[in-house]
Amino acid sequence: MTGRAFAILRGPDDRHLLPAARVLLDAGLRLELPLTTPGALAAIEALDGVGAGTVLTRDAAADAVSAGASFLVTPAVVPEVIAYGADRGVPVYAGALTPTEVWDAHRAGAAFIKIFPASSVGPEYVAALRQPFPGLKFVPVGGIGLDRAADYLAAGAVAVGVGSPLVGDALLTGDLDGLRERARVWAAL
Repeated sequence: MTGRAFAILRGPDDRHLLPAARVLLDAGLRLELPLTTPGALAAIEALDGVGAGTVLTRDAAADAVSAGASFLVTPAVVPEVIAYGADRGVPVYAGALTPTEVWDAHRAGAAFIKIFPASSVGPEYVAALRQPFPGLKFVPVGGIGLDRAADYLAAGAVAVGVGSPLVGDALLTGDLDGLRERARVWAAL
């Protein structure tokens, strides 16, 4: 995985989805398009190197991979999605919070463990998880602002996932200049 932050582009419609995605990719950020965002599969098909998020079933994983998703993200431990990705060489970021969920995601074949919702536990929790699971790759997601991102990275996370603190209102208003500036800052992590 390249970069220390990846963008989560979740929105209510697809009016500004492709232009916003291109801004984020041009900034060098890794990009997740949640399947709950209208037009996500079409956008994944139109863009190179993006992942699909909120993947909850094997069928959704198959649709995303067929569209060209380069990685899959789940909000929880979803063994059928993890197995599907592992069988096809598509990395899966499996959502987990408790140590049991972390271990279950790892044993199922997840390439990364998405600690979600990270803001509810803080960077100290990531550091604590690194003690019994030193070889796992943690990516905290959920409620992480720029003011705390470095703390999660210092605690041992390999990257952080960020949505609204980065995306702002770009998907609602089409404000790509503001998005471009925020993307530049997040890409520098």
